[in-house]
Amino acid sequence: MSKAAKVFPDVASVVRDLRPSYPVYCVRPDVITRNAKRFITGFPGDVLYAVKCNPHPMVLDALYAGGIRHFDTASLAEIAQICESYEEAHAYFMHPVKTRAAIEMAYKVYNIRYYVVDHEAELQKVLEETGGDDVVIMVRITTPKAEGTLFHLAGKFGAEVQQGADLMKKAKALGMEAGIAFHVGSQCMDPKAYTMALETVGKVIELSGVAPVCVDVGGGFPARYANMEPPPIHKYFDAIREGLKKIALPPTVDVWCEPGRALVATGVSLLVQVQLRKDERLYINDGIYGSLNELTSSEMRPPCRLVRLEGPSASNEFQSYAMMGPTCDSVDVVEGAFTLPIDVEEGDWIEIDQLGAYSNAMASRFNGFYPETFVTVHDSPVAEGLKGPCAPSVVAA
Repeated sequence: MSKAAKVFPDVASVVRDLRPSYPVYCVRPDVITRNAKRFITGFPGDVLYAVKCNPHPMVLDALYAGGIRHFDTASLAEIAQICESYEEAHAYFMHPVKTRAAIEMAYKVYNIRYYVVDHEAELQKVLEETGGDDVVIMVRITTPKAEGTLFHLAGKFGAEVQQGADLMKKAKALGMEAGIAFHVGSQCMDPKAYTMALETVGKVIELSGVAPVCVDVGGGFPARYANMEPPPIHKYFDAIREGLKKIALPPTVDVWCEPGRALVATGVSLLVQVQLRKDERLYINDGIYGSLNELTSSEMRPPCRLVRLEGPSASNEFQSYAMMGPTCDSVDVVEGAFTLPIDVEEGDWIEIDQLGAYSNAMASRFNGFYPETFVTVHDSPVAEGLKGPCAPSVVAA
């Protein structure tokens, strides 16, 4: 369990009390807990949180409070964190390529029994390091690139249909159980991608002649950003149910999903300060080597709002600004990152919303800059309650 963080009623109070010149993560545990309960209630199976998305103890505690007991872990360190922190938690080794030492430790020390593979050599590695006793091999297959998916993940991992079928047969022949997994890609905007991927699952099962003990539909469930309005989450659950019906799985088959972004993005915002303004460029105290890495590899733009402690009220006119991060690297820039009042100035704060996913998890210590302050807040996220694209707003602290 995490150490208690300082609690504030809202982000404006954080600014008034701390006057932070450093980045501050504002965690909304109630929002994360609510997201967890929504997934557990709506998804037709077990919900595995993808720890890589945000492994901070405050986030994990909120998910656990919401009922999450299953965790998609990609390394021995993640397995240890989960198994040593939560008595009722179950971890699964879901990285398709693992070191022998990690497999051995996961099996012998942490009693991990589920291992993802997408190649025969990895299957053999798991067998040699575990002995195969009570092991389930989750065969990860590749799926077609879905329309509207921001990050297609099949370029690095995933067996083709025949190869996947062969791996399932091989696992059974070696005395292990077999399951099947896929990932449609991160920030998937089309629920039908899951239905199509499950058609591929059906082909693999038919070719293999092996009844899987588990079907894992992976992650990819989206979050809302300033320029992205995904379908409601129940549309994804409906599409998955439709796909599962088409492959007529027996009722004994476990069904999993591995959400990350959809569980935690809305539950954390980032408070940064403007250190310098040059025309339409804002120099702030976090950037692509810290919390904003995802903005360089996608067109996602987070909703944000200006927080001004004192002085004149901010303008009601808005414009787009480039984000200039704090490092001396000239690539630490994101064009059009923020839409804010036209009179933003040095000393103002910006609350960047929807940053619970792939923010602190990806931060580095480059140039000595590192975001590491976490507080709890209980106000609503910037984006909550807005209809259509997330509009900019202003808070007077």
